[in-house]
Amino acid sequence: MPLQPLLGLGVFILIAWLISEQRRRFPVRLVIIGLVLQLILAALLFHVPWFQSLFLVLNKVVLALENATAAGTSMVFGYLGGGALPFQEPFPGSAYILAFRGLPLVLLISALSSLLFYWRLLPRIVQGCSWLLQKSLSIGGAEGLGVAANIFVGMVESPLIIRPYIQQMTRSELFTLMSCGMATIAGTVMVLYASILSSVLPDIMGHILTASLISAPASVVIAKIMVPEKDDTTHATMVPDTNVRSSMDAITQGTVQGVQLLINIVAMIIVMVALIALINSLLGVFFEGVTLQSVLGTLLAPVVWLLGVPWQEAPAAGALFGTKTVINEFVAYLNMTQLPEGTLSQRSLYIMTYALCGFANPGSLGIMIGGMGAMAPERRHEIVGLGVKSLLAGTLATSMTAAIAALMLPTL
Repeated sequence: MPLQPLLGLGVFILIAWLISEQRRRFPVRLVIIGLVLQLILAALLFHVPWFQSLFLVLNKVVLALENATAAGTSMVFGYLGGGALPFQEPFPGSAYILAFRGLPLVLLISALSSLLFYWRLLPRIVQGCSWLLQKSLSIGGAEGLGVAANIFVGMVESPLIIRPYIQQMTRSELFTLMSCGMATIAGTVMVLYASILSSVLPDIMGHILTASLISAPASVVIAKIMVPEKDDTTHATMVPDTNVRSSMDAITQGTVQGVQLLINIVAMIIVMVALIALINSLLGVFFEGVTLQSVLGTLLAPVVWLLGVPWQEAPAAGALFGTKTVINEFVAYLNMTQLPEGTLSQRSLYIMTYALCGFANPGSLGIMIGGMGAMAPERRHEIVGLGVKSLLAGTLATSMTAAIAALMLPTL
C-alpha cells in the first residue's frame, strides 16, 4: 500500500527537523528537489526497460567476478575455496565456507577499483554524479565530489579524494559528507552482498547499486535539514592519487587495501556474532525464549511498517533492521538469507535490502571518525561531535531510500 511509505517519508523528514540545529532554516527547496530526484532515479531504474536490462548485465558481472574469484581461491585453498570436493556433500551448500569462498571477493573488487581509478574511468563517473548533485541540489564542489564518491567507495576512501578541502569545508558540508558515508556502501562490498543475497533474490545486484545511488541525495536532504548551510560552499575538483605510478602498482595497492578490509570484516563478524550469542544467553537466563533479535524486532516493527512492510512481517523485518543498526549490514544480510521460507514476502525482502544498504552502525562510525580525524586533525573534535548525529542521519536516509523503493517497486 503506497500510504505506508508516503507516511514514512513524512515521519523521517519530521524526525530530522525535530533534531535540527536550526529549525527555522528548513531547506524547503532542497528537500523538494531531493525527493523529486530520488523518485526520478527510482522510476528510471525500476520502470525503464533499458535500465532493467542493465540490472541483468550487472548480475552477469557479479557471476563472472564470483567465478574469477573461485579460480583463485580454489588454487590457494583447494576444495575449501571452491575446488572439487574429495567427499560427498551431506546436503547442498554444506561445503560452502564463507571465509574461503565469499569474502575473498573483496580482494578482487578492491584491486579492480584501484585499477579503474588509476585509468581515470571511475573518476569520470564520480565527476558526472558530482555535477548532477551540484546542479540539482546546489551543493558545493567539494561536498558534491565527496557525496558522489561515496556511491562507489567507502566512508574513509571518499574523503581521501577531497582531503585537501576537508579543513575549509563548512560544518554543514562536513556533516553531509559524514552522513553520506553512513547512508551508502562501498563498491568493494557491494558485489559481495549481491553474491550473498542472490540465493533469495536472483536479480539483486542492480537493486543494491540503485540503493546506493538513491541514498546519496537522500543523505544530502536529511543532512541539510539536521545541519542547515549558513556559509559559503567550498568549491573543488578531483585530486588524482599521485602515489600510484602504474597499472600494476594500482593492482598491488588495491590488493593490500583489500587484505586490510578483509581482515576487518572477518574480525567484526566473529566478534559481533559472538557478542549477540552472549547477549542472547544472558537474556535467556532471565527471560526464556527472548533474544536480542526479538526485542529489536518488537521495538522497530513500526519503523519497518513505515517502509512498506506488512504489519504481520514487521517483527522479523524489524529484527533485521535492528541487527544492521546495532551490529552491521553484513550480519543483517546473512540473517536475511537464513530466514525460514515465507517469513518475509518477496516484496518485503526487496524493501529490506534497500533499508539495510548502508554503513550506519557504531563500528563503521568509529572507522570513519578515525579516518577523517587523521585527515583533518584540527577538526577532530567537530568530527567526533557530529558522529552520533551522522549515524542517525544515515539511518534516516536509508529508511527514506527503502520507502522510495516501496513506492516504485513493481507489484510482486
